[in-house]
Amino acid sequence: MQPKSEDFAFPKVSYAEKPFVENKINTFLQVDQLEYIPGSAGSPSKLVSTGKTSYSNYVYFYGWEKLKTPKNILSIAITGEASGAYPEGFDSWKNFDLRTGNLINAKDLFQPNSKKTVESLIQKSVRKEVNDFLTELKSDKNPSEEVLDQIAMYEDCFTDFTLDGIEYYFAEDKIRFIAGRCSNHAMRALDDLGSHVVEFPYKDLGKYWSSYAKNLLSDSEKVDKTSINNKLYKGKIDGKYPMTVLINSINEDDSFSASYWYDKNKKLINWRGEFVHDHLSITEDDYYSEELKQWVPRALIEADLKGNKIIGTWQDYKTKKYLKLELEEL
Repeated sequence: MQPKSEDFAFPKVSYAEKPFVENKINTFLQVDQLEYIPGSAGSPSKLVSTGKTSYSNYVYFYGWEKLKTPKNILSIAITGEASGAYPEGFDSWKNFDLRTGNLINAKDLFQPNSKKTVESLIQKSVRKEVNDFLTELKSDKNPSEEVLDQIAMYEDCFTDFTLDGIEYYFAEDKIRFIAGRCSNHAMRALDDLGSHVVEFPYKDLGKYWSSYAKNLLSDSEKVDKTSINNKLYKGKIDGKYPMTVLINSINEDDSFSASYWYDKNKKLINWRGEFVHDHLSITEDDYYSEELKQWVPRALIEADLKGNKIIGTWQDYKTKKYLKLELEEL
């Protein structure tokens, strides 16, 4: 993606056979990673390269790679560095369904009653790697202070990873999950293990796959219903203001965030809310009041997910006026 530089090598997808899918993938990547709306004014790299994103970090993208996957899947590995209080390198993987352009959510890949089982398999593998290394460290009869620090770090290592909080990508015949390392930034130099990679051949997860995953991996064109997570919706407020919405992942406590923009001015507006039993309760903040020490709302949104549509109301916080909200999955 232009403008390419040594600090900005960001992927842009071309898919001549399906321009609609190409557009969805690029829109997701640019809004999600760069907080840039395709077609808007300015440079796509401006916010991340100047630390002006919502999370106030400088982010540098050093490169990316398209991975070898089954026919229906695009997996992209992205490498870069984020600088907040300190610089931190990162590797990130994004996986897309080439039939629809939607981001593939890990939870959609497994049957509801199998998710905990798959999480347990991942957790056990990570624990085994950590425990095996601990055994090796503890075999030292005269451990140095560094080794003692390593032992303490690995004994406190978080291993209860869930499908909500783990990176993953597809390979030709297997899926790889990448769990976070045991160390924080200060302890990084002591962490000989680094990130934990847990892989499963597709056939070994056969009894756990959802029908969506089975069709995805078998090159079928049949597309099963998936969750609202990480999807783009298009519609209107009051029947006359065209808008696009990107719903972020729903958290385990049912909270979520989203971004939307009016197609005319292409400026990101943030939502925060809850998604419970197919109902969305959302707050759109206006500004932060130093006097009140809290955000002052601009609008309150109540809506229901009905099939591939979101139908509800957008209420002006000051005037209390209700406007109709109608969205449809892209």
